[in-house]
Amino acid sequence: MNQVQVEQKSYEMPPQDGFTVAHFLTVSDIERSTRFYETVFGGRILSRGDRSGAPGYIQIANTWLIVNVGGGPTPDKPSVTLSVPPNPDSVSSFMIICVADIQACYELWRNRGAEFITPPREKYGEVCCYIRDPDGYIIEVEQSKPGFAYG
Repeated sequence: MNQVQVEQKSYEMPPQDGFTVAHFLTVSDIERSTRFYETVFGGRILSRGDRSGAPGYIQIANTWLIVNVGGGPTPDKPSVTLSVPPNPDSVSSFMIICVADIQACYELWRNRGAEFITPPREKYGEVCCYIRDPDGYIIEVEQSKPGFAYG
C-alpha cells in the first residue's frame, strides 16, 4: 500500500492578510469529533473545546474545522438553532477532500476507522467515495482524472 503524505502547512487564524475559510460542524460530542478528524485525516487539534461552550478547533491540511455542540438562538443569530443532522441520509451540504491517490487514502483512512459508504467509484471527471463522520455528516473524497478539463 502506498503511504499517503499530507503536507501540513501553517495557516494562520485569524489571517494577517486576506481571509481564511473555516467550516463549522454542529456535533453531539466535541471530543469524539476532534478525535475522529485527528485520527482519520491527521488533523492537528488546536483546541479541544470545553463544557462552557468553547468549540474545538482542528487544522486539516489548509482547512480549519470548528466543532461545537448545538443549541438554541443566540443574540447574534436570534432565529437560528444548531443541531446535528436528524437524518444522515438527507443532507444539504458536505465537505470535499481532493486527493492525489484515492485508493491509498481509501485504504489508509479505512484502516484508521473511517466508515465509507462505498469504495471509490468513477464519476464525471473523477473517482470518488464518501465517508460518514461520527454525527452522520458525509465527506466526499475525490481524485480528478488526469487531463480532465472542468468547465
